[in-house]
Amino acid sequence: MGASGNKLLLDVAGRPVLAWTLETVLRCEVISWVGLIGQPADEVPIKSIIDAAAPDKPVRWIVGGDTRQESVSRGLAALPPDATGVLIHDGARCLVEPELLERCAAAVTAGRAVIAATPVTDTIKLVDAAGSITATPERSRLWAAQTPQGFGVAQLRDAHAQARREGWDVTDDAALFERLGLAVQVLEAPASNIKLTTPFDLRIAEAVLSQRCRL
Repeated sequence: MGASGNKLLLDVAGRPVLAWTLETVLRCEVISWVGLIGQPADEVPIKSIIDAAAPDKPVRWIVGGDTRQESVSRGLAALPPDATGVLIHDGARCLVEPELLERCAAAVTAGRAVIAATPVTDTIKLVDAAGSITATPERSRLWAAQTPQGFGVAQLRDAHAQARREGWDVTDDAALFERLGLAVQVLEAPASNIKLTTPFDLRIAEAVLSQRCRL
């Protein structure tokens, strides 16, 4: 992103990125508890965003770890004792819609592990260290992984415990399930569910959010 601080605190359509994400999560009736995981340096501004949202359900600040995997483990440890299902979402996907959250939650309630994803529309090339193409995977089988990702709490905790014992380092929880041979299904997400990674993404989000606010 090239920003001097956390991109979740950048302004988009008049509000911080995280404020838009949190607003959508709070509108989702099937979600009863929210944990916001971040680094200590961002605690004050993130708590200000929570206060401004005036949530009608518990929203807890959780200090994250050095890796995404450790941060998720800390979030799992902070869940309410009666939690049976959990959705893990990247705050940088501020265009997420309640309908997608609800579909993921329904799948988890039905006993499935799921991730939001979109079919790949570009032709993908495998390239070696010299920059030469080595293969062209079949595009019809390729999906771009997104969030939310949803799991049963007990199963995900067990998976993280095994990862710690084995010293595994994975990029997301779906990859952890894959390593353990556990099934994870994709749920197709709308094209708007992008992750804000570059300044151009901010411009896209600005346009989409401004349009939604006019509706």
